[in-house]
Amino acid sequence: MLYGQENIYLSPCNQKQWGSMAESKKNPSLPLVSIIVPAYNAERFIGETLRSVLLQTYQNIEIVVVDDGSKDDTAAIVRQFAEQDQRIILIQQSNAGVAAARNCAIKHSHGEFVAPIDSDDIWYPHKIEKQVERILHASADTGLVYTWSAHIDEEGCLTGGYNAGDREGSVLVDLVYRDFIGNGSVPLIRRTCLDVVGGYNKSLRDRGAQGCEDWELALRVAERYKFLVVTEFLVGYRQAFGSMSSLGIAMEQSYSLTAAYIKQNHPEIPRVVYKWSKAEFFYYLAQGARQGGEQWRALVYILKAAILDPKTILKRDRFFRSTVAILLSIPFQGIAASLWTPKFWYQFRKRDPLKRKVRSLTELSLKVRSEWNAWWGIYERRLSSLAPIQEIDE
Repeated sequence: MLYGQENIYLSPCNQKQWGSMAESKKNPSLPLVSIIVPAYNAERFIGETLRSVLLQTYQNIEIVVVDDGSKDDTAAIVRQFAEQDQRIILIQQSNAGVAAARNCAIKHSHGEFVAPIDSDDIWYPHKIEKQVERILHASADTGLVYTWSAHIDEEGCLTGGYNAGDREGSVLVDLVYRDFIGNGSVPLIRRTCLDVVGGYNKSLRDRGAQGCEDWELALRVAERYKFLVVTEFLVGYRQAFGSMSSLGIAMEQSYSLTAAYIKQNHPEIPRVVYKWSKAEFFYYLAQGARQGGEQWRALVYILKAAILDPKTILKRDRFFRSTVAILLSIPFQGIAASLWTPKFWYQFRKRDPLKRKVRSLTELSLKVRSEWNAWWGIYERRLSSLAPIQEIDE
């Protein structure tokens, strides 16, 4: 068997996070949830991704996988799963990008709710159950329920990174400031909401501006609908080697186009919020450049972030540690490049004995609470000191 509680493969780190398996809930009266999975050359992780979906405690699901022109064994692996579970549907298309693949999956799905997951990420068992429970008890103007995501490495182990927020209700301004949803594997979206706002923006790829498709869709949802949150880590967001090293000009362009759309359509949002937002974005790009071994680019991004919003960026302990590490690395970058490959350096940093390890989701939750003020406390105080923001029409 490829999956099942009797014969299941999960990486050792993920087995620790799963704990004991809860009984699956197969109540046919519950609404159908459509799981959409875009996949491109995903043979390495697609099996574990699908297992995590099939092990959800909420079982009234369909799983639509769109193979976006893969050149590896992605389709063959998905077919093996589909042979054993009729809820899995495989669609193949020529390579058109992640937005087009997700839209294709949505078009061929039938659920009342849509839940995307990328082909290298994982869900912890209660993810869909807890999100559905929240949205079923919410008003019809609630369009999206998100949760927290824990960053995991190639082996599925926690890295200590995370995406977390507690924003609920009308969240457009907060979401402009910071993409607290964080990645495409987090939201549960009401289908009628997608019918109104449209799907993922395929034009970003056509304009050489990939990277912010998830944030862009979430912003369009936030323009019209309310958000809810499950304040638990229910998603494992994979940070494999090279997954962030390609960030740069294309993502900057993606960010700029997305921010420009909101700025044009919502003059009630104070302009300074966009300045804070750009600082957060550059800080994020700096971490990606560091992961890819591009120290000069990391230095440029982290300094841009500090210049744009010193009141927030300079108060983070990690800012000074990161800046010092970058400065110390630059003189040796040429020498190191001739001796070690970027992947070797990435693996070496993961094994750093001085780095404090986060070993459980409970410990990561405590870390979130201790760092909360750095992310949201200052922002809330500054926002409250600005002129009142007009309520967005609902």
